[in-house]
Amino acid sequence: MHKLARQIRFAVDPFGISECGANSYCAKPTTNALGLYLALWVELESSVNPDTGFVVNVVDIDRVVRDNAVKIFDIFIKQKFAAKQEITFEHIAGLLSEVWQSLENKFPPAKISNLAVELMPARKLAIRERNGNMLCFSEKFEFAASHTLWNKKFTDAENDAVFGKCANRTGHGHNYIIEVTVKKSGNDKPFNAGAFEKTVNEHFIQIVDHKNLNTDIPHFAKVNPTVENISEFAFNCLKGKFPDCALDSITIWESDRTFCTYTSG
Repeated sequence: MHKLARQIRFAVDPFGISECGANSYCAKPTTNALGLYLALWVELESSVNPDTGFVVNVVDIDRVVRDNAVKIFDIFIKQKFAAKQEITFEHIAGLLSEVWQSLENKFPPAKISNLAVELMPARKLAIRERNGNMLCFSEKFEFAASHTLWNKKFTDAENDAVFGKCANRTGHGHNYIIEVTVKKSGNDKPFNAGAFEKTVNEHFIQIVDHKNLNTDIPHFAKVNPTVENISEFAFNCLKGKFPDCALDSITIWESDRTFCTYTSG
């Protein structure tokens, strides 16, 4: 079974007065001046077609999503702006549910497995089922830290062979990115992003930022601070700390080519 994800970028003019342009790389449609940029991720699950090698042709995904999903966002956002009403995460989950239902029979035999919308470059909201009752909110944060990967049970030669440059006894640093994903019922108390950010900062970022993980964090005195172990440590730091939602997963990027995700499941 394969899962194919495609990002569709578009913009909404909340005032509804500018002439729309088109640039599929930037956004399609675009706006004449200031607009709301959104990026919708559609994940489709299916076996590969033996004749084409595709799950679904991405050209078809682009066309169908733009014909069906973009206008759902466009109409709702313009209505809310006209009424000077707030657009909540719960509203957005409702839109994703509506989009899911508008697309679910458009790509046979592939089925939708996940829908997510990027609200900012480091923030997104996703649903994993058509009714949108369960919201998955993700946001990225950054921290800088140094570490040395070393196992006292190994000889120097074995450490060098296993950990390579990371076995440098004086350590080296990374500009890490952490993505924290929580989930909650859309029927629960409205999600508060500010409180979420404060919790992540207090219970994880302040603990590790600009620290030597090996020497400053007691947990890593006996556990190698690999990206795998850091993701699990972050999960345990934040588990149970969000009163209105549950921690779903933690992803740590050590570089743009290396990351690890830890979940409770």
